[in-house]
Amino acid sequence: MKSKDHTPDMESSTENENLTSENAQNEGALPDASVEEVDPIAKLEAELTESRDKYLYMYSEFENYKRRVSRERIEQSKLAGSDVFLAVLPILDDLERAIKSSENTKDIEAIKEGMKLIFSKLKSTTESKGLKPMDATGKDFNPDLHDAITNVPAPTADLKGKVIDEVEKGYFLNDRVLRHAKVVVGN
Repeated sequence: MKSKDHTPDMESSTENENLTSENAQNEGALPDASVEEVDPIAKLEAELTESRDKYLYMYSEFENYKRRVSRERIEQSKLAGSDVFLAVLPILDDLERAIKSSENTKDIEAIKEGMKLIFSKLKSTTESKGLKPMDATGKDFNPDLHDAITNVPAPTADLKGKVIDEVEKGYFLNDRVLRHAKVVVGN
């Protein structure tokens, strides 16, 4: 007698389940028709578009940076001498007071002394900002530092090729020539 536990219907249902699970596994391995394949050309075009957008963004940022730096440089050059002018303003005030007081004063010595004090203050202020006078008289003529106005016969042989007189003083600003000295050279 056959047992009731094992019937042909049950065998077919178990086989059906096994086939269904195998089909499901096989279907997972096969490409599904509902999932679209990524087109490599479309992918490359998207990457190209993204790269172009990044490039344009970076280019515009760089152009903005250049404009900003240019504006800052112009602004900085306009204000470059402001600290020197701020240092010179008290000296201008002193000169104005000296002019006003000289109108009513008959004492020439007091005016001379006031002018010397103002000159001394101006000289020390400009030197503190890096301006130094050139000492040219008696030195060898140097075309990098001096502009020869004229040549004159040298009074002595040792003054040939040397600066005999200084017509206009030369100046250095932070060890660079700001203005060449205009000199007379012995020939």
